[in-house]
Amino acid sequence: MFKLFKEIRNAGNATTGYPFEPLEMPEGFRGKPEHNETLCIACGACAIACPPNAITMELSQDQEYMTWDISYGRCIFCGRCQEVCPLFAIKLTTDFELAVMSKDDLRESCAYEVAHCERCGKPYAVAKEVDYARRILAREGGLAAADIEKLDLCLDCRRADDAVAFQKQSCEGGRA
Repeated sequence: MFKLFKEIRNAGNATTGYPFEPLEMPEGFRGKPEHNETLCIACGACAIACPPNAITMELSQDQEYMTWDISYGRCIFCGRCQEVCPLFAIKLTTDFELAVMSKDDLRESCAYEVAHCERCGKPYAVAKEVDYARRILAREGGLAAADIEKLDLCLDCRRADDAVAFQKQSCEGGRA
């Protein structure tokens, strides 16, 4: 029996000292998603890809702000939000200790200003997303740069402009 205790003592600990010392997580561990508000353009890709609907986006009552919200209590740490984010604004961390005293502490949210159509005043997209599209089109140049002025219009006003342009084009084509 003493021989067994000597072997155990010499072998050392087989387990970690968690929770009394930090637990080292392996690379690629999927823990709590971390949202970077400054990088995010509120495109909504993460909310669409989230299987348990832990990430939601809602327009405020006055239609001035789009609220991005995540409930870590619903999150299954699948990593889909990180995969679909075009600007890498969501990263999965190695943090997995989410014990809280109140369920409300498992929520994180931020608000983004909404852009309104220059012609009809209807809200149509998040202003940061419109600015991002403007920068991309300006960088591309050529025909893409010609579409920059259309970014300030809602979909209905753009369709109306396209219909008028198509009608003019078809009328001119018929005369020639």
